[in-house]
Amino acid sequence: MKRGITMKNTRLRKWTALCLSCTLLLLTVLAGCASAPTAGSSPSASPSTAASPSASPADAASPSASAKDESALLKKIKEKGYILIGSSNDAPFSYQDVDTGKLAGVDIDILREICSRLGIPDIQMKVIDFSNLLVELNNNSIDMVVDAMYVKDERLQIAAFTDKWYQEGEAVVIPADSKITSKEELAGKTVGAQPGTTFYETAQKWLDEGKIGKLEAYDNQATLMTAVNMGKVDAVITDGIVAGYTLASDSSLKLKLLSPYQAEASGQIGAAVRFTDKDFLAEVNDTLNAMKKDGTLMSILQQYNLTQDYFVDVDEGVTKNVK
Repeated sequence: MKRGITMKNTRLRKWTALCLSCTLLLLTVLAGCASAPTAGSSPSASPSTAASPSASPADAASPSASAKDESALLKKIKEKGYILIGSSNDAPFSYQDVDTGKLAGVDIDILREICSRLGIPDIQMKVIDFSNLLVELNNNSIDMVVDAMYVKDERLQIAAFTDKWYQEGEAVVIPADSKITSKEELAGKTVGAQPGTTFYETAQKWLDEGKIGKLEAYDNQATLMTAVNMGKVDAVITDGIVAGYTLASDSSLKLKLLSPYQAEASGQIGAAVRFTDKDFLAEVNDTLNAMKKDGTLMSILQQYNLTQDYFVDVDEGVTKNVK
């Protein structure tokens, strides 16, 4: 009887030991599964914070977090797929190429690089008389003015301007057979200019000072050049880069530049946005200045035969907006 009890107890102890061993083994397996790292994560990092040891904060940021940092206007532009700019359609700054139908010009090429870096897919243009560009901007019919516009105190009262893109001055265009050889010989002559431009203001100053006989207004560059080519005016005052480009590209114009000539209205050029779009302005400026530092901007200018004289560095190019 005692022997029977002893054997039974022995079997019971063996069975209990076996159960305990299985239980310990199962717990060990479960613990191992719970602590095993997921693919691509660090063993010590939780799923919500894991990142590659070499990743920068920008790499670790989610797309939604980056989007939250963008200005309201940049988000709106990306949503519609393009930025709508205002321009008077003047070559070689900001114009539509008649052969290809595509936008072209030095200002367009600078803006295209800015847009590429900001993630803006496309650029579209609304043609507006130069004198009405800032009006249309503040009427919210365009996103930005991009048309070789000088940054001037009176314009800074109407809109906010980017830092300067480049600089240049005016030229006087006369018929190829003109007897005029100097600015002093414009006395008593009829001069044409485009309203809303710095050059019109210069011509108005000449008129007020009696240095010219009459001032005629023309709405755009094409009609301005046609007027002097057809002898409706004795000379026109216009943008120096425009004048050089126009005479080089259109052999039908029997015109030349007045030379020697010392520019009076040299200035620095930028793009304009509304006062309410300051955050977008900062994004554009950051991108523009990066282009100045890495040489991209100067490379674009050189494509238009513009020398270092036209370049404005980061410090010199800062625009002090009034609002």
